Amino acid sequence: MLKKIKAFGGSKREKKEIIINIETLETRVAVLEDGKLDNFHIERQEDNRIVGSIFKGKIQNLEDGLQAAFVDIGLKKNAFIHYWDMIPEDAARLEREEGVRAKSSTRRRKKYKPNEMTKIFPVGSEIIVQVTKDAIGTKGPRVTANLSIPGRFLVMMPGTHLKGISRKIDDVKERNRLKKVLSRLPIPDNIGLIVRTAGSGTRKVSFARDARTLFEVWNDIENGIENTPAPCTLYSEPKLAERVVRDYLTEDIDRIYIDNRDMYEVTRQIIAKFSRRSRNWVQLYGGEEPIFDYFEVEKQIESAYRRKVWMKSGAYLIFDETEALIAIDVNTGRHKGSKSQDESILQVNLESADEVARQLRLRNVGGLVIVDFIDMRSKRDQNAVYRALKDALKKDRARTNVLQISQLGLLEMTRQRVEESIFTSGYTDCSYCSGRGRVKSALSMSVEIQRRVSESMRKDRNGTHSMRVTVNPLVLDRLRKEDEQALIEMEKEFEGHLTFVSDGHFHIEEFNITNDDNGKVLFTSVES
Repeated sequence: MLKKIKAFGGSKREKKEIIINIETLETRVAVLEDGKLDNFHIERQEDNRIVGSIFKGKIQNLEDGLQAAFVDIGLKKNAFIHYWDMIPEDAARLEREEGVRAKSSTRRRKKYKPNEMTKIFPVGSEIIVQVTKDAIGTKGPRVTANLSIPGRFLVMMPGTHLKGISRKIDDVKERNRLKKVLSRLPIPDNIGLIVRTAGSGTRKVSFARDARTLFEVWNDIENGIENTPAPCTLYSEPKLAERVVRDYLTEDIDRIYIDNRDMYEVTRQIIAKFSRRSRNWVQLYGGEEPIFDYFEVEKQIESAYRRKVWMKSGAYLIFDETEALIAIDVNTGRHKGSKSQDESILQVNLESADEVARQLRLRNVGGLVIVDFIDMRSKRDQNAVYRALKDALKKDRARTNVLQISQLGLLEMTRQRVEESIFTSGYTDCSYCSGRGRVKSALSMSVEIQRRVSESMRKDRNGTHSMRVTVNPLVLDRLRKEDEQALIEMEKEFEGHLTFVSDGHFHIEEFNITNDDNGKVLFTSVES
């Protein structure tokens, strides 16, 4: 049996591990910090993930009102691109790549006049674009002409002369060293480079290897641009396991465990390109029980699908994911409390701030997020919770924007939405409730049925009024036990006769009213 290995560097630092599970239909990756699930990714074989891919496309139409164009990149749905993203801009790239700051004056989005963009990109013209946001629901993918290709330590940006350092590297001495390393690299014209956070402390030779690999990728892309007709794919991001190794593998990762020999060998080869010593971090898991069970990950993943998430203190969160936004409600639950009510509320909210940030990463949700923290009277406490959430979100690779807690006690934030959440991609709407999560009660159905029966009888006062009503068994049980007298009075009022029949195949909200004499359907209700 495989033994878990203690973290290098003593017990003070959190042990960080990457667990990779390769199966026939899907690949799952869990990032653990001291055994606690900190990040989770899933990729299914049938998924056609295109975020990061580069295409040679054709302009299909330009919409001046939207300040956007639609581009045929060879997929079922045309890609959407804003006018200001059609012409590469150095400032836009700087702002996007790992948080490198650009001056606000250069980030202003230009407003194009009617027909101005048509002169630059007439319908049918070709454009090289990169997908920044996958197709979600009925919307096609979002693309940009600002190309960026990540390597292990560098991000390459063709078409610019940018040389920059990730702002997450804040050590002045290290930043100066990295600037010197960049200035000495043999960089082709029209190629920009940004040092990623993982580049901190990295030797010059590793940067040179990484840059050489990226330049080879760009040469292949240029060859495709010149020789392949549009629409076509010029570059595709690697599969999940390789992306995770590329993006997460830093000096503070202690071990990578993989349960597939082929992927184990590939991963060691990838890592060896940058550091032969680091390839020893990769271990092949060969235990009898599933790897996610052995590392106690499976149970933690379940929380990412639950509506209610319990925390250590006994407090809990409620997650409601809608098409428009994510609503998160904080509740004290079984929290025992502290010396004062205000202190108790602050403790719950601080714990919730950290868990909210973690759950957003695990669930991979994006767009508008509203967090309803427990009301705090003190402005100081509100600021403390706000700062705690901001700090917790620093670990998130997606861009976030957080506003102060409002007068209503709500915190509003946005999180970059690149692809569907794991809940949306892993679940389909319930065929019974159509995704609402609730159905009408037996009482509500009884009221509706009586209303429709009464309506049908009124329409034909000279008829026989012999009717058969077919309903769900639960509704029939209600009609017999609770509402029998009301139905008898209805029969007397209209001088009619009612027969009720149950059908186990009927949805609880479904019922039929037919004329018992001629079989004519008088009313039918179908599942809403």
